[in-house]
Amino acid sequence: MLRNILVSLISIGLVPLLPAQQAPAQPQVKVNMLNVCSPSPEEKQEIVSALSRIPKQPLFSADFEVARGRSSLEQKPDFLQAGAGAQFSPDAATATWVRIRREFSVQALFSTVQYSFSTDPKSMVETLVFRVRDPKDLLQVSIEDNASAVTAPAAMLGTSTPASRIQLERFGKSSVVLARCFAAEGTPSPDQAAYEPLFQTASAIVGNYRALLGARQTVPDELSRIAGRRPSKPKPAPKK
Repeated sequence: MLRNILVSLISIGLVPLLPAQQAPAQPQVKVNMLNVCSPSPEEKQEIVSALSRIPKQPLFSADFEVARGRSSLEQKPDFLQAGAGAQFSPDAATATWVRIRREFSVQALFSTVQYSFSTDPKSMVETLVFRVRDPKDLLQVSIEDNASAVTAPAAMLGTSTPASRIQLERFGKSSVVLARCFAAEGTPSPDQAAYEPLFQTASAIVGNYRALLGARQTVPDELSRIAGRRPSKPKPAPKK
């Protein structure tokens, strides 16, 4: 009888130890910090290589897409996470946008190019995205420019707005990002002179594809349809 009692007491004493021994280890969380103001020399070279592979005179297939819409801006979209000095309009209720997509011929490195233009009461944003046909390391290249002073869309499309953000999405790796950065409170503006040629190349690519995709004509026409009014047509000359 005494033996059974001792066995029971020993068993009860070991019970609290079992969960501690069987508790699974906590998963390790790895955080990658992106230095968007001054990427490393290796990342800079990756951006140079990716931009140089974008065709200047592409061969498009017959397939294309033009879409337009209106979206709520209750929270800042992920694709607008630019540099620390970027300005957004949190009080804007909605944004209107136009998207143009074209497919490259099968011989091209990239499968599609997508251009989008978005405007809200306080900002206008252009985004150009190239998706790789057979992704191995590189998945897609995106270039963005924006203007905080809202004018007529045709006015922005008629000028060469400097690129403000370049991003490379990579397979199984963190993204490579270069964004224009400005002085924060109490700190000087970062020196980005070494990256200015990359911004100039990206700006030229956006300007080239803005013309190739017919954005200067398509975007104002589609935005006017969202607003419920069609572009005015010239009145026919009176018959004599």
